[in-house]
Amino acid sequence: MLETFDATRLATAGPRDLSDVLERGGIVYLPSCPVALPAAADLDLLRNELPAQMKRKNVSYHPEGDSVSGLSSSAAIYATTHRVLTRLREDIAAWTRRAMPELMAGADIGTCSFRPLEEAGRAIDAHKASELVHIDAGAYGATNGDRILRFLINANPEHDRVWASKGSFASVFERHAARAGFTGPGGRIGRLDKNSFDRLLSATIRALSAAVPLAKVLDTSPYDRAMKRFHDYLKDNPDFQAEIDTHVEMRFAPGSAWMVFADGVSHGCLSGQYCFIWTALIPLANMRFPELAPINVLRAAA
Repeated sequence: MLETFDATRLATAGPRDLSDVLERGGIVYLPSCPVALPAAADLDLLRNELPAQMKRKNVSYHPEGDSVSGLSSSAAIYATTHRVLTRLREDIAAWTRRAMPELMAGADIGTCSFRPLEEAGRAIDAHKASELVHIDAGAYGATNGDRILRFLINANPEHDRVWASKGSFASVFERHAARAGFTGPGGRIGRLDKNSFDRLLSATIRALSAAVPLAKVLDTSPYDRAMKRFHDYLKDNPDFQAEIDTHVEMRFAPGSAWMVFADGVSHGCLSGQYCFIWTALIPLANMRFPELAPINVLRAAA
């Protein structure tokens, strides 16, 4: 599941080498982050000051409103947080476009977040808990079947960030579709494409976004609702969380980075503190293996 691209392999990688790994349900591990980290002084400030000032589990830069959520705009650290996240967002976007030009064509570059809190043992709602293994659903608005790409950086100077997985979306769905109520007697996936009501709702949200940019995150689709239903099932199901034969753990060293289609690989963060997370929405039309995309796995099952 984990495919390592060190500096030598990365230098000789073709335009589809990394994206093929991602599409097939792998995680691209970059032992040396190819994007420059923020200045040491800025990192120290974010690590030391943010936890006491945050209003949510992380802070995120939203390009729609050119604003940082999870932190009061009047906070002394707001300007630094905004500068760091916007710069890192741009740098990661530029690097991914160079490394995977075909995959990134027409990509919607989304948020860039920083998580300064320790993930292990947090008292948080189960549906928001990173420790529980899950499949991502939605990416700050409707995906409509497009893919959710995450680029993560372990900004902890001393400790690994530890992940767990129980397989690709396709394998997890095959094992749990019936128990989750998607297939089998009484099971139902339902429609996955928008009808006239969904299109009207999306158009209304787009119009509202002209005045309130962050309204974009309210948009949804039948596919995204189906994925959210499966996401919640996985986090709520103790049998899935306790699976041993499919359980794999991975460690990401300080200063390293990794990429994953978060809608296509089950994952949970067992432990770790100080992590940057960048998100992009990748057009389904860019996939070289579209049959492996979750929306097409659902369509095949339906």
